[in-house]
Amino acid sequence: MTLRELGRSVGNAVFQRVGRAASKVQETRPLPADLLESDDAYLVVFDAPGATGSDVQVRFADGAVLVRLDRFREFHEGFGMVFPGRGMSLDGRVELPPDGEVDANAASATLTDSGTLEVRVPKETQSAEA
Repeated sequence: MTLRELGRSVGNAVFQRVGRAASKVQETRPLPADLLESDDAYLVVFDAPGATGSDVQVRFADGAVLVRLDRFREFHEGFGMVFPGRGMSLDGRVELPPDGEVDANAASATLTDSGTLEVRVPKETQSAEA
């Protein structure tokens, strides 16, 4: 093994470890999200880069919108992994205001082309409570 090959081998090992650490850090942080409110609904917008519809799970529990993304790293013909830096399993949680009465069964989720997940949770209407 030449000195150049040894250097390349050590460099690749370092890149892989740094990449794995970076992806683990990304997986422990919650997905960035915004909470918006209108007269009739709450809208939670999560960053969902690289996700597809089959990657996304959305739940409502204990007054919060919970999201899990299980992304897949696509294979690229002729390329090998040097730096695996993207987290593959990402979670997010947004608490809705405690005084907000919502109809979680009527909630909807939309994955946009721009890489966001929009979860719309309608507020309870007076007629639904009667």
